[in-house]
Amino acid sequence: MSRLDSSAMLPGMGRKPRIAIVGAGNFGSALAVSLHQAGYAIETVVAHSRGASMKRAQKLAGEVGSAAALDCSAKMRAQVVWFTVPDVEIASAARNAGDKVNWKGKLALHSSGARTSDELDFLRRRGAAVASVHPLMTFVRGSRAGLAGVPFAVEGDPKAVGVARRIVKDVGGDFYVIRKRDKAAYHAWGTFASPLFDALLVTTEQVAAAAGVHQKEARRRVIPILLQTLANYAALGAPAAFSGPFVRGDVDTVKRHLRVLRRVPQAREVYIALAKAALRYLPSKKRKELAGLLER
Repeated sequence: MSRLDSSAMLPGMGRKPRIAIVGAGNFGSALAVSLHQAGYAIETVVAHSRGASMKRAQKLAGEVGSAAALDCSAKMRAQVVWFTVPDVEIASAARNAGDKVNWKGKLALHSSGARTSDELDFLRRRGAAVASVHPLMTFVRGSRAGLAGVPFAVEGDPKAVGVARRIVKDVGGDFYVIRKRDKAAYHAWGTFASPLFDALLVTTEQVAAAAGVHQKEARRRVIPILLQTLANYAALGAPAAFSGPFVRGDVDTVKRHLRVLRRVPQAREVYIALAKAALRYLPSKKRKELAGLLER
């Protein structure tokens, strides 16, 4: 059996192990629903505290035929405990659960993109096999993303990685192994792809306002070009998808952009930073002249 064989099981673990979800936030909710739809039994949804957190846990538990709880219990039969709490809370959540559960023969997973499986070392020392299992996807309130087709970066103990591989496959995800030392760069990549991309979009709204287009209308009008740009990128790659004044070497147009963007200084800074990246990585004419403009 290879180190990453998806048939790798811990003693007593069935085809689809029972799972407890610690944290009923945006990702925890999407995960629990996807697991439930894939035939996994969700034993418990553990809330962070009473109040809003418990209400979310109870609502989610109702969706997946589970029960909500305030803490992990010594009676917990789940073979996989999946921590979906914020990054800074993973280690403390693990310590909090450490003395309340017999961890021998269990798996402990977390889904931080930046932090490694060592965040769960407290449970590893108590007999659990641990891994980090991170989906390259965005999860926000008001929109529950599915996990089919989502790439999951996984690292950790061989047994935990083997089980995680099978779970990822069962929910329709795309499993791959990541090295611990690559996780910070990996997460920075994901941050460019979604949160900072969103920051770029909200910056475009400020520029639209300078052109007399209100926010809601700007969002509606920009969707077609955004979708086509993404379609071009997916089909052709970044260089072939690149268009506009830099490809043409249109120095005069770039001058006009920089001049009008003085009215929106933060957007001007973003424009210059992205334009420099374009000159470095993408096909552009009159690079030297354009680069000189960006330094003024």
